[in-house]
Amino acid sequence: MLLEYCKLRKDVKSPSRSNPSDAGLDVFYNPENNKNINLRPGESAILPTGLKFGVPHGYMLQVMNRSSMAAKRGLIVGAHCIDAGYDGEVFIDLHNINLKDTVIKPGEKIAQVVLVPVVHFRPVESRDNLYEDPIAITNRGDGALGSTGS
Repeated sequence: MLLEYCKLRKDVKSPSRSNPSDAGLDVFYNPENNKNINLRPGESAILPTGLKFGVPHGYMLQVMNRSSMAAKRGLIVGAHCIDAGYDGEVFIDLHNINLKDTVIKPGEKIAQVVLVPVVHFRPVESRDNLYEDPIAITNRGDGALGSTGS
C-alpha cells in the first residue's frame, strides 16, 4: 500500500522508517521559523510537521509515542487520529511529563504515525436496556476500571 504525502515547505524532513520492519513512520518537528522550542515540566505544545498526508478511505493515521522520546525524555503525544478526510498540515500535540525543561530542535523526531484500518459502522440506539440481557460472552457486568476478578 502507498501513503501519499507532500511537504509544505522546501526544508521539511520527509517521514521515514528507521528499520524496514517498523510499524510507523517517524515524523519530525519542522517549524517555519526554524527555531527550537522549550517545553517546561507539565507544558504542552502543538508542533508542526510541515506535512500533509493523503490517508486512503477506510484508514486513519494514528499518531503514537516514540519509545525513546517517552522513556528517555518524558515527552508523550496526546491522542491523535488523522482521518482520511483531513487534508491540512499534521501537527503533533506533545506533552512534557518530565520534571525538567526539554528543548526540541528543528528536524528532531517527535512522534510516529501508523496507518490503521477503520471499520465503518453505524450506531443504532437500543430501545431496551442494553445490558439487561448479556450481549457478551462474559459475566463481567458493568464494573469499571479494576473490577475484573474482584
